[in-house]
Parts: sequence; structure tokens; C-alpha cells
Amino acid sequence: MSVAAGGGGGSPCLGAAAASCSSAGGSSYAAAASGGAGVAGRLPARVLEHIFSYLELSDLMRCSLVCWHWNNILADENSEVWRSLSSRTLSDEALRSDILCNLPTYRGKLKAFQHALSSHDCSRNVYVKKNGFTLHRNPIAQSTDGARGKIGFTEGRHAWEIWWEGPLGTVAVIGIATKRAAMQCQGYVALLGSDDQSWGWNLVDNNLLHNGEVSGNFPQCNNAPKYQIGERIRVILDMDDKTLAFERGFEFLGIAFRGLPKVCLFPAVSAVYGNTEVTMVYLGKPLDG
Repeated sequence: MSVAAGGGGGSPCLGAAAASCSSAGGSSYAAAASGGAGVAGRLPARVLEHIFSYLELSDLMRCSLVCWHWNNILADENSEVWRSLSSRTLSDEALRSDILCNLPTYRGKLKAFQHALSSHDCSRNVYVKKNGFTLHRNPIAQSTDGARGKIGFTEGRHAWEIWWEGPLGTVAVIGIATKRAAMQCQGYVALLGSDDQSWGWNLVDNNLLHNGEVSGNFPQCNNAPKYQIGERIRVILDMDDKTLAFERGFEFLGIAFRGLPKVCLFPAVSAVYGNTEVTMVYLGKPLDG
């Protein structure tokens, strides 16, 4: 389950429609069990899609819980409802470029935006670009700067992609961090992994870092290839097994960290090179095999 702040207030028409959907059965449970009895439950799918296309994400999430009929309509992740919301929420650059190329549905793209790197939970020396997914580090001397994702995780399995679109410099780290982990420090250091609140893979030296110590080389093979700019690294966090693993080019590189604590963990990055850029895209539940 994701840990996130709740959305904004619902649409005024939403409450009336939800009440109508549940009124025939005498309770919301009865309405859901009957597949959406009541006036709202019998509205044609095309009419409901038109209405839903004006709602925001928080409203749509509530709509999906009203009755089976509404849930089935919203289950089509490439419907006009999700396309309309995507066009209002996501930037043209994000929709037209290859940033979201590995997400085939509009709903998946919206979910990625919900989980993107935060412009409010990062070093003062970085900012998230207008595309909503790319972090830009300003050319500040003697500083290491990081950012966390908007949403952290306490359970379940989650995957996201990260790639550098500029030089790595002497240190470039990807991994996870708690809310307590620092996102800025003096000097050029491996910020992620510098304390017991973060775990990171330094792509420059192929080292794993935690609690201020190098915990081994990664991946564990002879002459491991160096990271190439633009190469997408897939990060796999399993909060049930308490492990963090990585993939490169759909090749599973192995489990990097085991025994992660049962606390809320966020995707995170840290960088040192001036004007470098890092993009992160949340993919959802990782595919097995």
C-alpha cells in the first residue's frame, strides 16, 4: 500500500450520484452487491464516461468504489476518462516524448506522475522540470543534492525506472530513503547510503552504500559494465520480502539489499554534477520472470 496524503474534496455531483447508486438497496453495501442498483447504476456507460471525464483523480478513485457498474467503466485504463484527465494533468512533453514509453495506458501514466520525484522534498539546489518527471541539479559547487519520490511504501512490490540525462560526475547514487534521510550535504559524497536512513547504488564506482559504509560491489560479476548515460535502470522494491534489487536492459542484476526495515521507504536519487538531469518514472508492480 502506498503512503500518501489524501486528495482534494470530491465533486458535488459525486455525492448525489453515489447516494443514488446505493439508495435502492438501503445501503452502499447492498448497492455494490447488486452491481449498482438505482438510477446512477443504470446510466449508460457512454453517459457515465462523459461525466467522469470532467472529474479529477481523487473523485474517480471514489467513483470506482461506488458500485460494480462504475468500477467496470473505470477499469478501462485507456478510456476517454483517463485520456481526458491525462491531457489536463500531464505536460505535453511528458505525453509526446519517450519519458512514459514503457507505460501503455493513460491511467498508468497518471499513476507515474503521482509517484514522481517531489519538487517539495528535495535539496534547494535542484528542481523538477515542467515535464513533471525530470530533476535538474543547479551548478552549485561543493554540494551533493538529492530528492525523494512523492509517495513512499510500507508494503507490496514496486518498480520504477531511473536514468541520467547528463554527466554523472564523481558520485551518482540511486536507491531508497526514509523521510528522515538528508537530501543535501556539503562536499561531493554519496549522499544516499551515508547514514542508516538510506540505501544506494553508486553508478560511478558500482558500489553499494548504507550507513556510511561500502557494503560490496554491484553487480557481483567480473568487469561489471559502467553505467552509460541514458541507460534506464529498473529499481525493484519488495516491502514484503524486505529487499531492494536492480535490473538493467531487462537483465536482472540481483538483490542489492536485504533485511530492509518495516518503515515507509521512498524512491530517491542524489547527484553532484552541475546541470545534470535525472528522470524517474514509477511503473507499478514489477512483472515476474
